[in-house]
Amino acid sequence: MGPGLIWGLDFAGDGSTSPVARCDSETGGRFRWLHLNLADHGTRQWIATADQLSPQIRDLLLAPDTHQRALVDGDSVGCVLHDFERDFDVADTDRIGALRIALTPALMLTTRLHPLRSADIARSRLERGGGATVNGPGQALDLLVGAMTANIAEIARTLSHDVQSAEDAFLDGHHPPEPRDLIRIRRRLAQIHRLLTGMRGVFQRLEEDEELPEILLPTVEKLAQRLQAVDADILGVQGQLRLLRDEVDIQAAQRTNQNLYILSIVTALMLPATLVTGLFGMNTGGMPLAEGPHGTLLATLIAGGAAGVTYWLLRQMGFMRR
Repeated sequence: MGPGLIWGLDFAGDGSTSPVARCDSETGGRFRWLHLNLADHGTRQWIATADQLSPQIRDLLLAPDTHQRALVDGDSVGCVLHDFERDFDVADTDRIGALRIALTPALMLTTRLHPLRSADIARSRLERGGGATVNGPGQALDLLVGAMTANIAEIARTLSHDVQSAEDAFLDGHHPPEPRDLIRIRRRLAQIHRLLTGMRGVFQRLEEDEELPEILLPTVEKLAQRLQAVDADILGVQGQLRLLRDEVDIQAAQRTNQNLYILSIVTALMLPATLVTGLFGMNTGGMPLAEGPHGTLLATLIAGGAAGVTYWLLRQMGFMRR
C-alpha cells in the first residue's frame, strides 16, 4: 500500500476508477486521489519529499496546528478543514479532527490523524456509483466537502427532531425535558456552528483570492453557499431550542411562584393562630381560661376564629385567587 496509504483511486476520463497500490505508482487515469494516515511516519517522509507539491503546501500538510485555513500557491490549493471523527463501532462522535487537503490539477491529497466521517462517505459514494465521478480537482473537492456537509446536515436533522420531540411532549402536558438533555443539544449545536463558521471563512477567503485557479472558482462559490445554507439550518434549530428553553423556564418560574404563593397564604392563615396558642402557652399567673373546665376548647375556637378572620380579610383585600 505504500507509506500510510489508507486508500487511493485513479479516475479515468470515462468515469471509471481503479485502486492505487502505491503512492508513487504510475497514474492510471487523468486524476488521482490519495487518502493518507498522518500518524504513519512514512507518510510524513513521503509528503516532505513529494515533487508534486510546493513547499508551502507541504508545510501546511505537515504543520502541527489544526485551525481551519487555506492558501493558494500557483495552480495548487491547500486547506485545513474540520470534520467529525468516527470510531470503529460508532459512526457519529462529537470529537473534531483536522482534514488536510492538497489540490493540484492532477492530484488531490487528503490526510488525517484519526478516522474521519467525510472520507468514508465520499469513498462509499464513489464505490456505489450513481453519478458520483471525478474528472478533476473541482469535482474532487465538491465530492469531499459535499460529504462533510451531508454528514453535518444529517446531524442537524437528528438534533432538530430531538428538539421537536421534546417540545411536543412539553406542550402535550407531559414531563418537561431534562435540563441535561437540552444542555447536550445546545453544546452540540454550538460546536457545529463554530465548525461551519470556520469552514465558511475558509471558502470565502478562497473565493476572494485573486490567485485561485479559475477551474476551482465555481466549486468554491457553490460550496460557500452550501455551507451557508447548512449553517442557517443550525441557527434555526438553535432558535427552536432557545424558545423551548424559554417555555420551560417560564413554566418552572410559574410553579415556583405558585408554591411561594401557597406557602405565603398558609403562613398568613397560621400566624394569628400561632400567636393565640403562644399566648395561652405562657407559664405566667392570671392566664385567661386557666381555671375553667373548657379552657382548651375555647382557646382552640379563638385560634380557629383568628385564622378565619384572617382568611376573610385576605379575600376582601384580593389576595385569595379563585
